[in-house]
Amino acid sequence: MLNTLWLSFFIVATVAGLTQWLQGDATVWAAMVESLFSMAKLSVEVMILLFGTLTLWLGFLRIAEQAGLVERVARLLSPLFSKLMPEVPRGHPALGLITMNFAANSLGLDNAATPIGLKAMRSLQSLNSSLTTASNAQILFLVLNASSLTLLPVTIFMYRAQQGAADPTLVFLPILLATSASTLVGLVSVAFMQRLKIWHPVVLAYLLPAVLVLALFMALLASLTGAALASLSSLLGNLTLFGIILFILVFAAFRKVQVYEAFVEGAKEGFDVSKNLLPYLIAMLCAIGVLRASGALDFGLDGIRWLVEYLSWDARFVDALPTALVKPFSGSAARAMLIETMQTQGVDSFAALAAATVQGSTETTFYVLAVYFGAVNIQRVRHAVGCALLAELAGVIAAISVCYWFFG
Repeated sequence: MLNTLWLSFFIVATVAGLTQWLQGDATVWAAMVESLFSMAKLSVEVMILLFGTLTLWLGFLRIAEQAGLVERVARLLSPLFSKLMPEVPRGHPALGLITMNFAANSLGLDNAATPIGLKAMRSLQSLNSSLTTASNAQILFLVLNASSLTLLPVTIFMYRAQQGAADPTLVFLPILLATSASTLVGLVSVAFMQRLKIWHPVVLAYLLPAVLVLALFMALLASLTGAALASLSSLLGNLTLFGIILFILVFAAFRKVQVYEAFVEGAKEGFDVSKNLLPYLIAMLCAIGVLRASGALDFGLDGIRWLVEYLSWDARFVDALPTALVKPFSGSAARAMLIETMQTQGVDSFAALAAATVQGSTETTFYVLAVYFGAVNIQRVRHAVGCALLAELAGVIAAISVCYWFFG
C-alpha cells in the first residue's frame, strides 16, 4: 500500500508537470528537480531535532518503566480492561504492554509506540483461539490505537519549533479535544459491535469522571476569547510537559532508581529509532515536494476549494486537507504534508494549525492495521476497519471544528 502511494505521487506529478509544460510553463521541470534537493535538505534538518526529541522522551519513558510507574498504571487500569477485554486475564503481560503503548501514544511518540504495540499484539495473540481471525481484545486495542489518544503531542511541538513557531505548544488544547472525540467514537463503535457492557459500574467509574472533566473544561473554554484560548493552550501545554518530567524524576528517585543511568539506557533506544526514520522521511518529503512543484497538489486543492466556496463555506481549512487525506495511509507522508504546509502557508497560519491538530488527533489507520495484524498473521479483521475509520473521520472533523473555535 505504501509502495503504491509513494509511486503514485511521482506518476501524478509527472502527468501534472507534462500538462504544465505543454501549456507553456518551461520552468516546471527545473522546479520539480529543485524540490527534490530542497526537501532532502529539509529532511535532514527535521531529523536533527527529531533525534533529540525521541531520545529525550524514550529516556524518560525508561525511567518510568524502571521505577514501576508503568506497572502501577497497568494495575490501576486492570479493572477497566477486565470489562473491556474480558478474555484477557488479570495480570496478563499484555495489559502492561498495552499500557506502555498507550503511554507512548499519549506523549505523541508514535514511532516509539509501534514496537511496544507489536509486542502487545503478539501477547494478545497468545490468548486468541484462532490463528487467522482477530479477537475482540485485539480489535479493541487496535481501534483505540488507531483513534490516536494523544494527551501530550511532543512531536507536533517539535515540528512547530523546528519551523520557527513562536509558541510550539499553541495547539495543545485543540489536539486534546479532537483526540478525545476520536477516541470516544472509536470506543463506542467497538463497544456497539462487540456488545461490551460500557454501562457497567466499573467502566463508568473510569470513564464518567474523564467525560465530566472534559465537559466542564469545554464549558469553561466556551466563555473565553480566541486570544485567551490560545494563551491557555500554551500555558497548559508547557506546564503539563514539565510537570510530567518532574513527576517521573521525583517518583523514580523515591523508588531508588538510578535516574541518570536509566535515562541514558532509554535514550540509546531513542537514538536507534530516530536514525531509522531518516530514509522514510526523505522519501516522503521528496515525493510530496515534487507533487507540489508540479502543480498537481494545488490543482486538487483548488477543486475542493471551489466546491467549498460554492457551498458558501469558509475555505481556509482546505489547505490542511493534504495531511488529513494521507494520514490513514502513511504517518511519514502525513508528517511530510504537515511540514510542507507549515513551509508554504506559514507555521502559525490557520491551515498549518489545523494540519497540526489533524496530525495530532488522527492515526495511520491502514498502516496500523497492516503492521499490527500482519505481525501476528491475522487475515480476518472483522469490524476493525470500519470502527477505526469512523474514529479517524471523527478526529478530522473535530480537529477542523476545534481550530475554527480556537483560531477563528
